[in-house]
Amino acid sequence: MTESKVQTPIEDFDWDAYANGETAGSKSREELVNTYDESLKTAKDNEVVTGVVKSISKREVRVDIGMKSDAIIPVSEFRYNPDLKVGDEVEVFIEALEDKNGQLRLSHKKACQTRSWDRVNQALENDEIIKGYVKSRTKGGMIVDVFGIEAFLPGSQIDVRPIRDYDVFVDKTMEFKVVKINQEYKNVVVSHKALIEAELEAQKREIISKLEKGQVLEGKVKNITPYGVFVDLGGVDGLVHITDLSWGRVSDPREVVELDQDIKVVILDFDNEKKRIALGVKQLLPHPWDALDQTIKVGDHIKGRVVVMADYGAFVEVQPGVEGLIHVSEMSWSQHLRSAQDFLKVGDEVEAVVLTLDREDRKMSLGIKQLKNDPWENIEEKYAIGSRHTAKVRNFTNFGVFVEIEEGVDGLIHISDLSWTKKIKHPSEFTQVGNDIEVQVLEIDKDNRRLSLGHKQLEENPWDVFETIFTVGSIHEGTITEVMDKGAVIALEYGVEGFATPKHLVKEDGSQAKLDEKLNFKVIEFNKDSKRIILSHSRIAEDANKAETRAQRPVAKKPRREEEAVATPAIEKTTLGDLGALQALKEQMQKEERK
Repeated sequence: MTESKVQTPIEDFDWDAYANGETAGSKSREELVNTYDESLKTAKDNEVVTGVVKSISKREVRVDIGMKSDAIIPVSEFRYNPDLKVGDEVEVFIEALEDKNGQLRLSHKKACQTRSWDRVNQALENDEIIKGYVKSRTKGGMIVDVFGIEAFLPGSQIDVRPIRDYDVFVDKTMEFKVVKINQEYKNVVVSHKALIEAELEAQKREIISKLEKGQVLEGKVKNITPYGVFVDLGGVDGLVHITDLSWGRVSDPREVVELDQDIKVVILDFDNEKKRIALGVKQLLPHPWDALDQTIKVGDHIKGRVVVMADYGAFVEVQPGVEGLIHVSEMSWSQHLRSAQDFLKVGDEVEAVVLTLDREDRKMSLGIKQLKNDPWENIEEKYAIGSRHTAKVRNFTNFGVFVEIEEGVDGLIHISDLSWTKKIKHPSEFTQVGNDIEVQVLEIDKDNRRLSLGHKQLEENPWDVFETIFTVGSIHEGTITEVMDKGAVIALEYGVEGFATPKHLVKEDGSQAKLDEKLNFKVIEFNKDSKRIILSHSRIAEDANKAETRAQRPVAKKPRREEEAVATPAIEKTTLGDLGALQALKEQMQKEERK
């Protein structure tokens, strides 16, 4: 028979307290409540908590975080910790309290990443110096492992000196400072240069405090740029501008120095606040002007090489470091504005005349046109008044044509001196730029180096003949070539033009004469000096009507002499068109028009 266990009552049990809901025991109610709350730990997704390793297998690690079930984590996440054993506390990241299968899902790797990210942010906030492992090289810099996070190290942040070989830093553990974090994209930028700069800052202040203008130092070429050379003076950098490398012209600093070269420099200027130091190299060498031949004087011929071209002139190097300027106005006797590139180019070997020489200011001006005689010295002999020449049209103005007879000898043909007969509004109606034109010298202005020229003076003045043809009252056939508000231009024979006002363009039927219409016109005014002929078409009909009216009136018998005078109109003269002189003039003018 089995022996039954007898339960004995508790002697001091407080039944009253039990009836009132109270409990008996060694722990208070508060302690029991806290114990119960701790047994029901609460956790949230995406949170890092501490768990206890319950078991380890070849593939899995079982971790307890105080929930209703344990979680399984791949053993690969603990590869960094080969000494992991049962009972160790580890940090885990709660990916899901319950996945779709109702399982707790944890990650140790993500917990490490979360903690690392917090650590990186803390380093940035506190300006801490941290260590990182340079994993690999990438475009523009390096990839650094910091707390398990891949950070970017720009090439410009590796060292204060330009780095030409990034590979030497791979697989090295170095100290860094976190300089930038992109929270959205989880990007981290670190710098090793910041540490070096902090160390050098104190050195710079000490070095700069001892600097003096004119002090000669020795440094190493650190960097070469198109505008100059940076020199390391032992913790502080100075700049040698390209113009301070040599007394001669330097197009590229590499012509004078190379990287890592030890050079002597002189301090030209420095700025304590901005910590900028201006250095010079050429200042340590004697100035080339001091070595210039003392016998050279104004008027001497000198040879050199064109080193720089500008629109206004060319710089010629007569010896290294000594240059003279040939202004474009000293390249040719011509008065026309031209570019210096039309005469010279860089590299040309030239001979020039010294125009000015200032050894104190180290300036020299040269000229090449002086190698030729000035064409204006004997201008009165070569281009005497009345002489005829062939010139080239250079440009137009509203008042005339500028021509060049030879290089340096220019002249002006006034628009009124282009033609005896044509009314020219603009010179482009008569000739074109670049064309040759025959001219006659009218006046010489030697002081201003200008000639007054004429073209029409090459022919006789036909208006002396026209005065006898287009007499007042004579009638001629003409064609309307232009119609304006003030009247119309009529082309007459022999290339002459006349003008008629609107009231004189009324035809017999009352209509107005039109463009290109051919009609008879009466000369009502002829001015030889102003070369003006005023015509009228309506006056012909008016005069005919007046004559008819007078004919219808009874008139007294006049003396025979008066009758003869009336019977012979004023216009009945010998027709000059039949004259040989007029015919020759007509042919000459037609030839001129065809030119």
